[in-house]
Amino acid sequence: MKFQDMPYERVDFIQVEKDMRQLMKEFDEAASGEEQFAVHEKYYALTDRVSTLMTIAHIRFDIDTSDKFYEEEHKFYDEQGPVFSNLVLAYQKKLYESPYRSYLEEKIGPVAFKNMELAQKSMSEELIPLMQEENNLTMEYNKLIAGAKILFGGKELNLSLLRPYLIHSDREVRAKAWKEMSAFFSANEQQLDEIYDKLVKNRTEQAKMLGYENYLELGYYRMNRNCYGKEEVEAFRKQIKEYFVPFAEKLHERRRARLGLEKLSYIDEQVYFQNGNPAPIGTPEEIMAAGQKMYRELSPETKEFFDFMMENQLFDVLGRKTKRAGGYMTYLPIYQAPFIFANFNGTSGDVDVITHECGHAFQGYLSGKDPIREHSDIGMETAEIHSMAMEFFAEKWMPLFFGERAQEYIDMHLEDAAAFIPYGCMVDEFQHIVYENPQLTSAQRKAAWIRLEQEYKPHLDYGDDAYFGEGGFWQKQLHIYNYPLYYIDYCLAQTCALQYKVKMDADFEAAWASYLKLCMLSASDYYTGILREVNLDSPFETGCIKNIVEKLEKYVK
Repeated sequence: MKFQDMPYERVDFIQVEKDMRQLMKEFDEAASGEEQFAVHEKYYALTDRVSTLMTIAHIRFDIDTSDKFYEEEHKFYDEQGPVFSNLVLAYQKKLYESPYRSYLEEKIGPVAFKNMELAQKSMSEELIPLMQEENNLTMEYNKLIAGAKILFGGKELNLSLLRPYLIHSDREVRAKAWKEMSAFFSANEQQLDEIYDKLVKNRTEQAKMLGYENYLELGYYRMNRNCYGKEEVEAFRKQIKEYFVPFAEKLHERRRARLGLEKLSYIDEQVYFQNGNPAPIGTPEEIMAAGQKMYRELSPETKEFFDFMMENQLFDVLGRKTKRAGGYMTYLPIYQAPFIFANFNGTSGDVDVITHECGHAFQGYLSGKDPIREHSDIGMETAEIHSMAMEFFAEKWMPLFFGERAQEYIDMHLEDAAAFIPYGCMVDEFQHIVYENPQLTSAQRKAAWIRLEQEYKPHLDYGDDAYFGEGGFWQKQLHIYNYPLYYIDYCLAQTCALQYKVKMDADFEAAWASYLKLCMLSASDYYTGILREVNLDSPFETGCIKNIVEKLEKYVK
């Protein structure tokens, strides 16, 4: 069914609670594992319906944040979502404590039960008011960012539509664009500080109510980190500082020379060529058609997937003034349909949507065929491998999107992927500092950011820009506000995607078979176990990062 034709009605949570209580009663009265699993299949049907309707409402609000009807629906689900989550938790507790656990675990898998354990540790009914407040605060941030109105070149632009000018080939143009970007954030600095301060205090209070020292332990549980913890992440970041930061600095120096600059400025951060970064050729419709050709040729599975997405109009990718910033893939369980939201703006990022977000969507499409819903409950460190690796598998088809500049895009993409890892680790370490020290003032948080920039991006120079130069850059990183502790998952995944890059250049078919297996495995095993099954090195292993850097050195030479 086409997305625009999907019917919507507000979820009746009073009825949902009655239905859920009835399911729990039936579950308690079941006399065998088989009978309990039959009840569990009814639970799938109920939660699929609720999830689908909530997701439709969220997408339609993101598509147009000025739509008053869906704004009210969004607010309603922000209020009721935590209540529903608590109901799900009560049901899962019965599943977890079932006398027929061994049968259910055989059907659903041990990872699902570990995730249920983490869910029990991360939720309580007493948290509902705080979770509702947290949702309201993130919505306030998103509306502030989406509502940016920047006058540039005689046009009124939002932050997404300003993006092409931030990476413009004319250095004077991008300097002006960055100045306008900085001015917007500087003008809203106090509100951004206040929102984040409230979020940190709110999340810290949630953690304290559950008996944790700070938000980090709770945050790890909520991120479903079921086979590694803070120590492993710290060791990973240490390897990045030791091996990847020096490598990334070499890439930045190479880029400086290529741009013919004496010194790199922050306005040059994502600019790779003197004549500008490669931009996609053709209209958005032509980009989508090129994507369809690519996925039809890549494999039978990707052909089926992309044709389904196009036939059912499961993309909303055009940038508009009242559209939420950013991009994502989400899933509509009733229709077994992924949905991709993005903001095309005429840059190479438009093609990244067709590769990155479609990597997520492809895996979602495959896992949607699995009758065991828990298998789709993957950790983000796994999910991001699907997207980031797809970016590399798609390289053979880049002439469709970039014409004669295809190889420049491929070179830029590899450099950008490698240079991202230090930044991503910096975002993660910043959040660890913040949540370990929730009493920090806004100025102290910004001072911590400046110190981390010096460690992870020593080449960075903000010149005389007061806002960014005084540690404000992180306020434009929506993950820090919306999805605490998420960002390290990109870095863990990128180290695996880079391994796929090396593998596919040696044997494309074997690398694709490994990737397809990874997608099909979903969450049927733990992250570290899945990596072993598809013959990837764990980023936590000593020597993994050093080995990746040594292999990448050959490319950049």
